[in-house]
Amino acid sequence: LNVTEEKFVLDTLAGCIEYKSLLDVVVNAFFVRDGRYCLISERHLYIVICYLATFQLEELGLQNFSRIVKSLDTAKMQKFLRFFFNALYLNTWIKDEWSQFYDSLYVKENWIDPLLRWQPKVQQLIEQLTEKLNNHTTTVKTSKVTQPKEFNLTVPKRRAIPIPLPIPVLEKRPPVPPSTYKPPKEKKQLEEIKTKNRRKAEIIFSLTSFHLSPFICFKFIRRMNVEAVLVLCPQISYTEVIFNNSITYSFCLLTIDNIPIKLNAAAILREGALYQRKVEQELKRIENLLRGARDPSEFLEWQKQMRGKDLEEQLAEIECRRLQGKLSHEEAVLAHQYVIQENKKKADLMREEKAELMHQYAEKRLQEQKEMRELVEQVMEGHKNAKQAQIKLQKYKQQIVQEVCEENRELLRQALEEEEEKLRKRYELIQQIRAIESLPSVRHKFVDLTETGGHGLICEMSIVELRERLALLREAQKAAEEEKRDQIIHEKQAKEQLLLDKLDQISLFRAELGRAAALKQEEKKRKSQSGQRPLKDERILNLQKKIVEKKMERKKQAGLL
Repeated sequence: LNVTEEKFVLDTLAGCIEYKSLLDVVVNAFFVRDGRYCLISERHLYIVICYLATFQLEELGLQNFSRIVKSLDTAKMQKFLRFFFNALYLNTWIKDEWSQFYDSLYVKENWIDPLLRWQPKVQQLIEQLTEKLNNHTTTVKTSKVTQPKEFNLTVPKRRAIPIPLPIPVLEKRPPVPPSTYKPPKEKKQLEEIKTKNRRKAEIIFSLTSFHLSPFICFKFIRRMNVEAVLVLCPQISYTEVIFNNSITYSFCLLTIDNIPIKLNAAAILREGALYQRKVEQELKRIENLLRGARDPSEFLEWQKQMRGKDLEEQLAEIECRRLQGKLSHEEAVLAHQYVIQENKKKADLMREEKAELMHQYAEKRLQEQKEMRELVEQVMEGHKNAKQAQIKLQKYKQQIVQEVCEENRELLRQALEEEEEKLRKRYELIQQIRAIESLPSVRHKFVDLTETGGHGLICEMSIVELRERLALLREAQKAAEEEKRDQIIHEKQAKEQLLLDKLDQISLFRAELGRAAALKQEEKKRKSQSGQRPLKDERILNLQKKIVEKKMERKKQAGLL
């Protein structure tokens, strides 16, 4: 033997010894089932063929494997290959037996799936061996190539040139009306009405804000004539009008009645409860005074003064904080200016360093470009060798595509058979349903309304009795509704009377509170006129001086920058 053949024989011998446990499973089963009349001395022959088919078929290729098989006994090889390449055996007991020695996923991916992929081509080899046993010569069928023929189409007639249609002349459109670009009159009228209503509301609000008795007010109106005043406020009865330098001064004696304010029930009850609580508190205070309690007015006055002092201190503290914030802002601006100067110095140093680094980078870049040219030359040489490998890879891919197509045809055939079986069962089910529907059935059923259903329930009743009971329930429900309606009317009348009483009480309280508010306002004005402005705190003055000094320093620093 030469070196190649000797290496192949040694590899085969080593593989048979290494995978002896897997090969024994297949060969023992073959002797039990299909090879009962085969000689035991031929056991090693079957082991070698099983090893080559399982582990070396991808490397040998189908042509070399067929040459080895055909060089041996045809009957023995045909019987063993038909047994070993049975798809049912590979997917069931062979896979299970091999999974006892190796992992099931590894067995399926590396051994079972490749055998199933080669099974159609090995099946052709088995058929050739069978025909050789039957002394039949194998004839290769050549498919006829389809020769395309031209379609016998009728030649269409030439179309006549259509007569051109006349160009339509557009009618002259009327011009756009000028009112399109002008605002509508209604908008202007609405604006005037809105302005008048606003002025009227302002005058009424200002007149009703005085709590005087009788209501005598002095209203000073500028740039308005008498007619506008009368239109905006019809309650005003003027006494004298003076015109001076295009300004109208109206001195009006105003007599305004109490304008009723519409309140809802909740507002009336809420305000009535408020006034009732105030009355109870006042009665309680008077009762305590009669028992000898002390009047808390002095304490309340002292408390008010102390709160005023606290408020002044808080305002002074707030002013100090504001000035301190302003001072810190000035200091921050100065610090920022110092930082800018330092950053300029650092920027100059960084520019010098950058120029040096750019020079170094340029030298490094030239060196890299030189190395890159050498690398490109090496890659171009490698591309020439890659073309041969690409051609081999393309042939291998074509072989894989052919195998996948054959597997797809088998799967499609199985799917068609399953679909035909489903259609047959569905057709039988439809025939049974139609036979059941063709049977005659009773369509008319007579119902007696006076009879019960006969289900054996305690509460069972006929339809007539059910209707009578429903009529009685409706009458009882109607009587209950009438009674409820009468009760609601009585409650509503009582509530209205309560609201009227509350309104009378509220009007009395409002009149008294108005008088008290007017007196309180006059007293407050007198106190504000007699008071003096408080002096500023020393801390505030010191902070203001510091802020002025910092501003001067900042301006000097800005001039230097």
